Amino acid sequence: MASTSSIALSQALLTRAVISQNGSDRCVSVPAFSGLRSASPRATSSSRRQRIASASSHSLRPLVRASVAKTAETTTDSSLVDKSVNTIRFLAIDAVEKAKSGHPGLPMGCAPMSHVLFDEVMRFNPKNPYWFNRDRFVLSAGHGCMLHYALLHLAGYDSVREEDLKGFRQWGSKTPGHPENFETPGIEVTTGPLGQGIANAVGLALAEKHLAARFNKHDNEIVDHYTYSILGDGCQMEGISNEVCSLAGHWGLGKLIAFYDDNHISIDGDTEIAFTEDVDKRFEALGWHVIWVKNGNNGYDEIRAAIKEAKAVTDKPTLIKVTTTIGYGSPNKANSYSVHGAALGEKEVEATRTNLGWPYGPFQVPEDVKSHWSRHTPEGAALESDWNAKFAAYEKKYPEEAAELKSIISGELPSGWEKALPTYTPESPGDATRNLSQQCLNALAKVVPGFLGGSADLASSNMTLLKAMGNFQKDTPEERNLRFGVREHGMGAICNGIALHSPGFIPYCATFFVFTDYMRAAMRIAALSEAGVIYVMTHDSIGLGEDGPTHQPIEHIASFRAMPNILMFRPADGNETAGAYKIAVTKRKRPSVLALSRQKLPQLPGTSIESVEKGGYTISDNSTGNKPDVILIGTGSELEIAAQAGEELRKEGKTVRVVSFVCWELFDEQSDAYKESVLPSDVSARVSIEAGSTFGWGKIVGGKGKSIGIDSFGASAPAEKLYKEFGLTVEAVVAAAKSLI
Repeated sequence: MASTSSIALSQALLTRAVISQNGSDRCVSVPAFSGLRSASPRATSSSRRQRIASASSHSLRPLVRASVAKTAETTTDSSLVDKSVNTIRFLAIDAVEKAKSGHPGLPMGCAPMSHVLFDEVMRFNPKNPYWFNRDRFVLSAGHGCMLHYALLHLAGYDSVREEDLKGFRQWGSKTPGHPENFETPGIEVTTGPLGQGIANAVGLALAEKHLAARFNKHDNEIVDHYTYSILGDGCQMEGISNEVCSLAGHWGLGKLIAFYDDNHISIDGDTEIAFTEDVDKRFEALGWHVIWVKNGNNGYDEIRAAIKEAKAVTDKPTLIKVTTTIGYGSPNKANSYSVHGAALGEKEVEATRTNLGWPYGPFQVPEDVKSHWSRHTPEGAALESDWNAKFAAYEKKYPEEAAELKSIISGELPSGWEKALPTYTPESPGDATRNLSQQCLNALAKVVPGFLGGSADLASSNMTLLKAMGNFQKDTPEERNLRFGVREHGMGAICNGIALHSPGFIPYCATFFVFTDYMRAAMRIAALSEAGVIYVMTHDSIGLGEDGPTHQPIEHIASFRAMPNILMFRPADGNETAGAYKIAVTKRKRPSVLALSRQKLPQLPGTSIESVEKGGYTISDNSTGNKPDVILIGTGSELEIAAQAGEELRKEGKTVRVVSFVCWELFDEQSDAYKESVLPSDVSARVSIEAGSTFGWGKIVGGKGKSIGIDSFGASAPAEKLYKEFGLTVEAVVAAAKSLI
């Protein structure tokens, strides 16, 4: 019997339950569909066929599976499999048709492989989509999301009921136009931008391998699950997929199995016009095991054999190339771009029903199909119950390890963890905030079990190395320093996968702030999908000096302030850096960016860890009655300039308030009364200074205030010279303030 604590643990994230509804239906036998293009690659190009034929005789050719094999103890009757596969197809067809919007082609082509995967292979509990030891599935080709919704519906997930299918792509529905993890329980990650999903899958698989290495014992493998993904030609073309698949091969992620939907069609037509590389050989070179299923349309045994073989390869990830027909079953649109991103149309829907011998009405699930899939509810409950009992035994024998694992699974931080963060006084030595950040990172790694991360080949410059930890590598996956190489985009998306694996994972990743341009798409998805990644972005301004404008961020701070659901921190010293980390660690559904200096900064009087929570706060003030003559506002390295300018003005008898605006987003969330206490509405004399674009500062300083910043690219020179030439000086702040008083 599982302990109460272990049951509570496995269900900690089950936040909602809805009652599923099933419609009436009829059943008939369905003939196999034929008459479309053969499974041979690039049927439209004889030269392409010749290249493939030549490649097939190469010594490194992918393995082709045509033999019969079973991945499950029992094999479902083939006629029922056909009917189940067609059910998936028509649920997708009907939903897209009703919405008059969507992508039916991929679900129609990928239904066979996804049926085998979900119905016969994957382990999950439909009534608890957040059960920890479930297998994860990522539809990287997220435009085909009706495939995933149909599978969740058949498997018994309460989040995708019949009315949800009918509400596909509509306001308030749980079936949005691309998969959204925050919207639909059962969806692991948010996909849509091609390549992001397979990158997230690499992160999920990394998380599993790391946890297994840290916590599994010889007598209790408490962590044991697979990550599966379906990606298409579009994902393969995006550069991010190569970045992350290179890392997956390097790390030997043996429990990552990716299905490549090899249908040769993209929006513009046959992929022959732009994509003719040998994907198989590329993945072999990346360190993957590669299998080719030639008949993805109804070669169920080939698919089963490929999965069985993939699971037997434990030292490297597997790519199963499944050659399919996009829009399989549509007599006039299959194997064409017209079925990729538009509804079939009423006439073609009926023609497809006739062609596949499908007599059921829209959204009907045949009773025998419904009955067959219904077993996943009791089987899933049994899987979770067995795991709960396993964890109870683990917890009794290995209490310390169980406590750490429980923290990662539940997201509950250890009591008093924040006390590990360093504190500073004005007498503490000045330092670059990137160095102060490293002190925080290393302090957190000692007390937060799920804290791990790394840099895009800049660890010694970003100062992100965890000194007490080794490197996560193929043979040392228990370690917590992640070496991403020069792969910013892939790094960001992998960290999204890690963060979304379990609530207690707190991944960080690092590069120069300007190179967020390479990873912005992943950062936006993190904000959208509520993945609490911490971005350690050093070299935050022209203060980096001689590397010049290619490396000097200007518009970057403003751009992240404009992005929803992300916190943009620019700390000025040690206390503000520690305060930013304190908040970032607790914000598990909101990513945080820390822009950190290369140059040394003093520890300023008036700053504190606690005050950072307010986003903006007063660090010095000689006024009374909340009526200073002028308010000086700064962030990061320029807060020191504002403070010095305040002292100069006070010498001349002025009352001056100096405000740190370390995080705009947090300040915006404070009460009106608090905001008035910092920026009184009747004080219009306000001056801001920040070594970046002045865009957006108008809402802070008001129509009568002044903003000092940089609205051009930087230059190559020592930092001191650059600050003088661009007017980021005490004198400039004093002059601006006097002009307003």
